[in-house]
Amino acid sequence: MRFPVYSLQKLGDLAAAWEVALSDGVYTIEFAHGTTTGKRVVCVNGREVIRKDWMFKLVGKETFTVGGANTKATINIEAVSGFAYEYTLEIDGKSLQTFIDNRTKTTRTWLLKVEGEDCRVVLEKDTMEVWCNGQKMDTRGEFVDDGTETRFMMGEHECCIKAASSGTKKSGIVHYLLLDGEKIPASTQ
Repeated sequence: MRFPVYSLQKLGDLAAAWEVALSDGVYTIEFAHGTTTGKRVVCVNGREVIRKDWMFKLVGKETFTVGGANTKATINIEAVSGFAYEYTLEIDGKSLQTFIDNRTKTTRTWLLKVEGEDCRVVLEKDTMEVWCNGQKMDTRGEFVDDGTETRFMMGEHECCIKAASSGTKKSGIVHYLLLDGEKIPASTQ
């Protein structure tokens, strides 16, 4: 089944919107809620993934998947008073804020330009998988004197993610990206 691509905000039906950063990209989730008809529409990056036009129950949940890994997402709809509603997003069974906090601990992200093109490189610290613009990269890991190096290619450019001890227990292991030998600053994403 093919769903249309559009922005709920442009249609004036937008009740809530969130941005979720996963390893394979940043996803915009939009939710429309007709508070008289119960209509519910969920779009991910402008692509409709759920549409329910008439629902007698105005509160509840809508569950769908996001990203190439089919990460589970749930929008909770709760009445707060009268005809006012609160919308919360859960990712992998966790509140969005908890999910973001956990991702900050388990991933490292770099945003850079390579030959004029925006690139987003993500390191999954627990698996040492590397993603670039939504594609899982072929990597080669090596142990070196001061830690590890994970090497991969971005086009004709040699990249290396170095993992080394920070020298302090609180900071633990630090990761940094080298593009053709030049250090790239990490993003706060």
